Amino acid sequence: MTQFSLVSYWHLDASIEQVWDALIAVDDWPRWWRYVQAVVTLEKGDSDGLGSLRRYTWSSRLPYRLSFDMRTTALRRPERMEGVAAGDLKGTGRWTLRALGSASCVRYEWTVSVEKPWMTLLSPLLAPLYEWNHNQVMSEGGRGLARHLGVALLPLAQCSDMFDDAADRSGKR
Repeated sequence: MTQFSLVSYWHLDASIEQVWDALIAVDDWPRWWRYVQAVVTLEKGDSDGLGSLRRYTWSSRLPYRLSFDMRTTALRRPERMEGVAAGDLKGTGRWTLRALGSASCVRYEWTVSVEKPWMTLLSPLLAPLYEWNHNQVMSEGGRGLARHLGVALLPLAQCSDMFDDAADRSGKR
């Protein structure tokens, strides 16, 4: 098992516009997201950032680092940001944001395969640990974003019905 389909949720007591502005400013992520070690812009893309290419370097709860390049392939303010990754991880990532009153629900879908030889080799044994690690990194991202925005991270239960998988995939919502 070298491919992973991982989904994470955040519920923030912030407007969808505030959350969008923080997420779209990926160069600032290392300031508030503990495990983001570096973001380097390789290509700027258009005026909105579509087509941009950045190299991300991540640490984690486990003793390894990952680096990958991510090209932004879709942007729809303030609801969706998507990209394609290549490097230590290969696949796609999609941020989807929904307003819930004055708060925001955030969903991140990360469908990737591990490309580092040692990770590929050990995936059959370590897959649960890789997933746990991803969840730890994403949880810290939610806490870091809440601190960055000066807002509360809210219980996820209220966000449970905000995302319809089929509608999110087709872009109809």
